[in-house]
Amino acid sequence: MTRFAVALGFDGYPALRRHLREVAPAEPAERTTAYNEYQQAVEAEIENLRHLAQALADPLPVRRAGRILAASRPLPVLGLRAAASQAYGFAYFAGKVHPDVRLLNEGGTMVQDRIDGAVRAGASALLCFALPRHPREVVDTLAYARDAGLTVVTVADSAFAPVAKYSDLLLPAAVGTGLAFDTACAPMLLGRVLLEAMCDDLPQAQARLEEFDATAAARGLFVE
Repeated sequence: MTRFAVALGFDGYPALRRHLREVAPAEPAERTTAYNEYQQAVEAEIENLRHLAQALADPLPVRRAGRILAASRPLPVLGLRAAASQAYGFAYFAGKVHPDVRLLNEGGTMVQDRIDGAVRAGASALLCFALPRHPREVVDTLAYARDAGLTVVTVADSAFAPVAKYSDLLLPAAVGTGLAFDTACAPMLLGRVLLEAMCDDLPQAQARLEEFDATAAARGLFVE
């Protein structure tokens, strides 16, 4: 169905379903009050999350990704332009349990230098968040990372995204397209699921979290 939707010019199957719902006549049993455009965007995100939940019925790909990421020392996390916030959020939390997380959120030739540095330090994998519109520099960076010997794990909006060719393991999570700017609740949640899977393969994860909590309390880092 996803291939069929893309062939028709839609971003994916969720977009096709939304279009069909908009053009199909309402059934008598349906609510008489139509959703406004903001509600429609929320409903579309809820649908994307439902699809993600269905995909996670098979947990093996996420668990495999968690093992790959946990084993990489250091762990570079790439996210450019629209995906920069997704990469930052993952790196922020991952840094609490993983001994060496390196955020790559600036493109250009510098990102290649940083990949080289991560490889020299012992990195074996790279995590990438890739969202539309897909920058060419992300594709180029993933190609460079694979040539450098890194295993590339990617969270993308579709299994047919341009980055798929350069990913060893791609985990899809659809974005919402009903507003002027795409919404990415499903990719963000998938990132948190990946964090959980990675923690399962980091024996010291719980101890690191407890250590951070103790330090934060001693510093008065958070307010009640």
